[in-house]
Amino acid sequence: MSEVGIALENVDLFFGSNQVLRRVDLRIPQGAVCGLLGPSGCGKTTSVKVAAGILRASAGRAFVLGQPMPDLALMARIGYMAQSDALYLNLTAAENIEFFGALYGLRSRELRRRAEEVMDMVKLSADLKKPVRLYSGGMKRRLSLALAVLHHPPVLILDEPTVGIDPLLRQDIWLRLHEMAREGVTILVTTHVMDEAEKCDRLAMMREGLLLATGTPAEICALAGADSIERAFLRLSATRGETGAKAVTTASGGR
Repeated sequence: MSEVGIALENVDLFFGSNQVLRRVDLRIPQGAVCGLLGPSGCGKTTSVKVAAGILRASAGRAFVLGQPMPDLALMARIGYMAQSDALYLNLTAAENIEFFGALYGLRSRELRRRAEEVMDMVKLSADLKKPVRLYSGGMKRRLSLALAVLHHPPVLILDEPTVGIDPLLRQDIWLRLHEMAREGVTILVTTHVMDEAEKCDRLAMMREGLLLATGTPAEICALAGADSIERAFLRLSATRGETGAKAVTTASGGR
C-alpha cells in the first residue's frame, strides 16, 4: 500500500459551542490527487486548515508525511493556497516571488529558475513586473498557485485554487497537478465544482462537517447507484449515512 501523505483521524473541531467538523477521518496516499467536495460552509476550508497545521483539532489527530500536525518545521514543506489570496498588492509579482522564495530558503539562482517555471505554468510570465494591485481576481489566484508550488513542496493543500480561472487554463493546471502527483507529490484540493471532482484520483464528499463518502469517483458513484458525481452527492447528502463512507473505503482497499 502507498505511504500516507495526509491523514485526518476522527477529527472534531469546535468554534466555541459550534461544532464544525464531526469525526472527519481521511487518508490520502502519497502521490495522489484527492478532492474534498462539498457546498460552501460544509467544513472543507476548516478541514484543510487542520491538515496544514493552521488550526488545531479539538479532538482527533492530523498527520502530514507521518508526522503529527501542527509542526512548524513540517509546515515549510507544505505548499498551501488559501481561499483568500495572501499577496502583497503594492509589490510586483516578481517581488512577491522573491519575498516568498526567501522565506522558503531558495537561493537566488534557483529562485530565478523556479520563478520562470511557475509563472509559465500559470501563464503569467508577461506580467511578472506588474504590480499585483493591477491584477484581475483570476490573475491573483494564478499567482497564489505559483507561490504555493514555488519551493517544490512534497505536499500541496489547495483551497479552491481554480476559482475565477478560465476553462482552458484550468485544464492546464489540472494536467500539471497530475504530473506533480506522478512525481510523488500529495495533493489535497477543495472544490464545489463537479467536473473538477471527477478529475481527482480520490474523492471525499462532505456536508455539514461530516464526511459522507470517500473513495475513487467510480467507487462513490457505484456506492450511490448513480451515473455521475453530482447525482451521487445528491443521493448521499439525502441519506447522510456514515455506513456509506465505510463501504467505499473498504472497496478501495484502505483509506
